[in-house]
Amino acid sequence: MDLSYQSTLELDKILRRAVELCTCAETKDRMRALAPFETTEEERYALSQTNAINSLLLKNGSPRFGAVHEVRRVVAHAVKGGILSMGELLEIAATLRNFSGLVQWYGLTDHEMMPTDDLFAALAPQPVLEKQISDCILSPEEMADTASVTLRDLRRKIRATEDSIHTKLDNIIKNSTTNKFLQDAVVTLRNGRYVVPVRAEFRGEVGGVIHDVSSSGSTIFVEPTAVVEANARIMQLRAQEQEEITRILSAFSAQVASLEPQFGCSYDAMLEIDLLLAKARLAVEQNAFMPAVSDTCCFRLNKARHPLIDPKKVVPVDISLGSDYDTLVITGPNTGGKTVSLKTAGLLNAMAQYGFLIPAHESSMVCHFEEYLVDIGDEQSIEQSLSTFSGHMKRITGILELAGPNTLTLLDELGAGTDPAEGAALAVSILERLRRQGTLLMATTHYAELKIYALETPGVVNASCEFDVESLAPTYKLSVGVPGKSNAFLISAKLGIPESVIDAARAHMSSDDKRLDTVLAQLDDLKLQLKAAQDEAEKARYEAEHALESAEKQREALIKQGEEELEAARRKAHELMQQVQNDAYALTDELRRIQKDEKTSAAARAVRAREIARKDTEQLLARTEKKPVKREFVPLKEVKPGQEVVIAELDQHAVVLSRPDKNGMVEVRAGILKTKVPLSGLCAPDKMDKRSVQRQQPPKTRTHVQLNHDRKSSMELNLLGYTVEEALAEVDRFLDHAMLSNQNTVYLIHGNGTGALRNAIQKHLRTHRGVKSFRLGRYGEGESGVTVVELK
Repeated sequence: MDLSYQSTLELDKILRRAVELCTCAETKDRMRALAPFETTEEERYALSQTNAINSLLLKNGSPRFGAVHEVRRVVAHAVKGGILSMGELLEIAATLRNFSGLVQWYGLTDHEMMPTDDLFAALAPQPVLEKQISDCILSPEEMADTASVTLRDLRRKIRATEDSIHTKLDNIIKNSTTNKFLQDAVVTLRNGRYVVPVRAEFRGEVGGVIHDVSSSGSTIFVEPTAVVEANARIMQLRAQEQEEITRILSAFSAQVASLEPQFGCSYDAMLEIDLLLAKARLAVEQNAFMPAVSDTCCFRLNKARHPLIDPKKVVPVDISLGSDYDTLVITGPNTGGKTVSLKTAGLLNAMAQYGFLIPAHESSMVCHFEEYLVDIGDEQSIEQSLSTFSGHMKRITGILELAGPNTLTLLDELGAGTDPAEGAALAVSILERLRRQGTLLMATTHYAELKIYALETPGVVNASCEFDVESLAPTYKLSVGVPGKSNAFLISAKLGIPESVIDAARAHMSSDDKRLDTVLAQLDDLKLQLKAAQDEAEKARYEAEHALESAEKQREALIKQGEEELEAARRKAHELMQQVQNDAYALTDELRRIQKDEKTSAAARAVRAREIARKDTEQLLARTEKKPVKREFVPLKEVKPGQEVVIAELDQHAVVLSRPDKNGMVEVRAGILKTKVPLSGLCAPDKMDKRSVQRQQPPKTRTHVQLNHDRKSSMELNLLGYTVEEALAEVDRFLDHAMLSNQNTVYLIHGNGTGALRNAIQKHLRTHRGVKSFRLGRYGEGESGVTVVELK
């Protein structure tokens, strides 16, 4: 395939941008060397791979992936028995880290089988080796002390020896006797040994080994006798350190060599994924989609956008070729978008053939072409003595030789640059020859003869780029089926050419040209009317779809609201049932207590029982018929100890025990229990309610305190006022009911008093078959006045 079309269609710019989006240097080389796929199946599979990575990129974001260099050469060196350097091992660790990152990224979301599954399956992470290398090697020049026990001990000995040397040399430097013999009071290194600079005239005053002399000869570098042995020891230890480092590097190199050939397969898969990631990132930039690939020689581009034009300015066009017609003749004014339409059609088909998604609607379809034959632009050449016309003809000569089935030919300004009559005749002849050779053909022109040829010839269709003569600005919209006008007269008039000159120009036109101009003007009017009708129909369709969508949303909202209200009613019914059950238990307990009261006559007990039953029954019925009214109250702004207040949420009277803390919490006593509530949740007691409560309160009632929403009445048993024998019988009954109700925790309220009732209850609980454990209540649970029981 002749690849000269890459620069003409600006595909080379797309490839350069894709190269920039690659991570690894080897992937960049692969992208530069990328060639079009040779078969339809290969193109279709490449597009599906790019689309799969693009969908993962949109769902999972970018993977953890870093650049690596020449890793294949490094592994080959290890396989041959070579010892890898610390920098090379770090490259291996980075590559293994890429393997792990890609595998983790691929599994972030659930998905069905993808055409890229085999690439990710080929990745073989080695997390243990990766961690060992990363932990042991800190940089290309430094190995960690923790790389081995031997290395750690050697470096510890080196540091200890260096410290002793520095101590001895510091004594020499700071000694008043020897200090005057030194050039500078510093310690330096020469040949790996610690030395001091001594003035040349005092060379015999400081005993030791001379290792170097300054360039001026005024300073000699002496290794004092006191540190000679220690320096030798350091040299020996450093040699052992280097041997240990070499041993560690050799061990790592052997591990890397053992990874082959699996590592090579994983590395190739990583580079291929990097290439696909670059294509996917480019697709995200261009808002591109995967087109279908036609099995026949035809394509259809819907809402296609040229990828190199600013997305905010580009105008989508619809271009199809090969199904109803094989030749498209595009006409219209200069700068109207004719050439852009040519390039868009060629470039998008070529991009797909390289495995790139295209900036067009996902319903688009591309074709697999064997050749892209393009003549776009000015082909004149001073060196070859070619004019514009000659340059075009030379290029078209090559096109005529290569044109055939499964080829796409794009010709810009066909026949231009010579005599109009001859150029038009030549253009028609070239079109006929190319059509006979079976190529798909798109051409732009200003010649009226070509417009007539397209109108009269089956398989050839006119298209035009619209132009707004009022604003003298192109709309860049392509209308297929209608020839365009050059609008030279209208544009000239708008630009100030005298009307007389334009009238004279019209007089010079032939009658055929005038008739054609009149027909084209009528077609333009019909096209505008058709467009207006289409816009109106599209608006009506949109409004209908919008109304249907709105109705569906409203229906879904009503269904959801009904479900929520039904669920709320169910919850309310359940809570009401639970409350009624709790109140029924309390009523039963009260009636039983009245029956046990020996001081009251049988008749009085019966009257009292009937009265309590009637009142409580009325209250229960009233609760089922009336909705609870949320209490409205004015919160207190300050309180003081001893003040009587009401806990608004519980409608419970309480006494303040302390002033608010820094968090605005106030400690109060409600009955026998202490708790903390926010100051904003307290209000002043209502006097009428207080008197009414005092007046209606029976002389002896059962105490019931609910501390929070999680602790319900069915979880509590109030034993205040019971004898030990009565309390134990009630405890057995209550625990049996709790176990049948599958409750795990219950609360026995016995108060403090003398402690006899609490001790008897807890002694009884120790032998009860259904009790798992028990304890006294904590703060907020009733403390020592309550026993909390955990059931089996």
